[in-house]
Amino acid sequence: MSVLSPRPVGQVPVRPADGRWPGWCLPLLLASAVAAMAVGLSSPPGTAQRWWGVIAGPGYGVAALVALGSRARWGRGAAVVAVLGSLVVPLVWLTVLGRAQMEVGVIERGARLLLDTGTPYLHAPQAVKEFNPYLPGMSVFGLPAALFGGGALAGARLWLVLGTLAALVWSVRLVATAPSADGASAVGSDRLTRLLWVVACPVVALPLAIGGVDPPVIALLCLALAFARRGEAGQAGLVAGLAAALKWTAWPAVPVLLVLFAVRSGRRAAVRFAAAAGAVALVAVVPVLLVDPEAFRQSVLLYPFGLSDTTSTAASPLLGQLLVTLLPAHGKAVAVVLIGLSAVAVGVSLVVRPPRDVTAAAGRLALGLLLAILLSPATRIGYAVYPVVLYLWPRLFLTERTERTGRTPDAALAAPEDARAGGRADGRVAAQSS
Repeated sequence: MSVLSPRPVGQVPVRPADGRWPGWCLPLLLASAVAAMAVGLSSPPGTAQRWWGVIAGPGYGVAALVALGSRARWGRGAAVVAVLGSLVVPLVWLTVLGRAQMEVGVIERGARLLLDTGTPYLHAPQAVKEFNPYLPGMSVFGLPAALFGGGALAGARLWLVLGTLAALVWSVRLVATAPSADGASAVGSDRLTRLLWVVACPVVALPLAIGGVDPPVIALLCLALAFARRGEAGQAGLVAGLAAALKWTAWPAVPVLLVLFAVRSGRRAAVRFAAAAGAVALVAVVPVLLVDPEAFRQSVLLYPFGLSDTTSTAASPLLGQLLVTLLPAHGKAVAVVLIGLSAVAVGVSLVVRPPRDVTAAAGRLALGLLLAILLSPATRIGYAVYPVVLYLWPRLFLTERTERTGRTPDAALAAPEDARAGGRADGRVAAQSS
C-alpha cells in the first residue's frame, strides 16, 4: 500500500510478503525528527540552528512515513527524502535568508586577511567573533568570497558542503571499485543509498546546512582511510595532511594511520605516509605562523582549548565544561591534564595492540577524539560528527570478511614492503640461476 493512499481507520499495517521491514530505520528517523525539533525549539529565534530544526524535524517525519510504506529496510526513497528535508531544503532556505553559523563569516574574513596580510588571524583579537580557531587551510573555503565578493555561489558554506560531499563520494568510490583479496567489492550497488543515509544523519546534516567546519575534516579522514585500505601510503598521507591543515581535530589521525601502515605494509610505507602528511601540514601552517606568531598563538592555540582570556562560545554540558564550572580556579588545568593522559593512553594502546585493519584504526581514532571531546573545556555536542562518522563509514562501506582477514584489496599491498623487496630479490636470483 502506498504511503499516500488512504488506509481504513484501525487497520493494522501488514508485514510485507517478502519478510522485509523498515527495522531500525523507522524509530531512528522518528528519533531524528524529535531531536531536530528539540534543536530548533531550544535555539534562539532567527538563528540558523532554529531554522534547521523546524525544517528538518518535519523532513525526518516525512522520511519516516516513506520508510513505513517501503518494502525494503533503509530504502533509497526514504534516504532521499531525509536528505532533502534535513539538508537540501534547510540549506537553500538559510541561503535565501542569509543565515549561517558564525564560522562562515570567520572563514571568509580569514581568507581576506590571508590575501592581504599573509595570515588569516587578527593580531590582537578581543571579541569572540574576532578569533579564528582553525588552521590556515580552512581559509581556502573562504577564498571564493574573498575573490569574487558576496553571493550564494561564492559563500564559504556552499564550498564547505561541496568539499565534504566530494571527499565522501571519493572515499566510497575508492573502496567500492577496489576488489578485495577474494575479488569481492567492498560494497554492493546500494553504496549511494548508504552514503545518502550518512549525509542525512542529524550530526552530519545540521553542520552542513548551517555552515559548520567539521564535516570537511571528517570527510577527508574517511578519504585517508580509503587510501589506507588500498595500501596507498603516499596518497593517504597527502589527504591526512590536508585534513590536518584544516583543524586540530584531524591531527590524532596521523599517528593512528602511521601505526596501521607500519603493521600492514612495513616501515617504508609508514615513513612515506608520515613524510607526505607532515609536508602538507607544514607547508600550510609554518609560513602563516612565521608571519605573526602571536596571532597564531592567540587564535589557534589558546582560544579553541578554552585557555584564552576570552571565553569560547563552544560549550556543552560535558565533563570538560563541568570541570570548569565546578572548579573555576583549576578546572581548565585539570581538563588539559586529563586530555593529555587520555592521549597517552590511546598512544600506548597503539603500541600494545596496534590496529591491523581500517575498521580498527577508525575505531581507535573515534575513541581518541571522543575522549578529547568529552574532556575539552571548549567543545560542542556537534563534534559528535567525528566518532559517529568514524563508526559508520567502515561498517557501511567495507566488507566484514575483507577487514576481518586484515588483507588489502591487492594481496601484495598487505605484505610489508621489506618482505616484498626480499621476494623480488629472490625472484631475480632464481631467474638468473635458471
